Amino acid sequence: MTNSLFLLALQAASTESKGGLFDFNATLPLMALQILLLMVVLNAIFYKPVAKVLDERDEYIRGNLTQASEMLSKAEAITKKYEQDLARERKESQIIISSAQKEAQDIVAMEIKQAQKDTEQLVTEATNQLNSQKEKALKALEEQVATLSDQIKTKLLSGQVTS
Repeated sequence: MTNSLFLLALQAASTESKGGLFDFNATLPLMALQILLLMVVLNAIFYKPVAKVLDERDEYIRGNLTQASEMLSKAEAITKKYEQDLARERKESQIIISSAQKEAQDIVAMEIKQAQKDTEQLVTEATNQLNSQKEKALKALEEQVATLSDQIKTKLLSGQVTS
């Protein structure tokens, strides 16, 4: 069997022509045809499905980017609306707080005035009571002075009469 392989190799070597690397014979168009056939087969089997997958992927990415930009613009619009609402609510709450503070100050001022009136009334009543007690004490004192002076007078008169 080794001999037969050796014989085939010799026969192939003897049929080879004297050309070099670039022999232009019937193998050149055959090689070109094989390359073209390989290109068509590779294009049909490999490149078209890969190109289709890449196109689908690009379309998916573009769709997602478009959707994301739409969602971002919606989110920005919602954020802006909420910020405006928040600012408006803050202003309203400040107005409510300031009006509540004013009302509280008015109530406190009214209560202070009422308390001052009550204390003035109490002071007036106490002064009146003290004045009435003073008058009663003065009347009682006058009566006692009158009684004592009558007693002194009677004693003096009775002492003069007996002397």
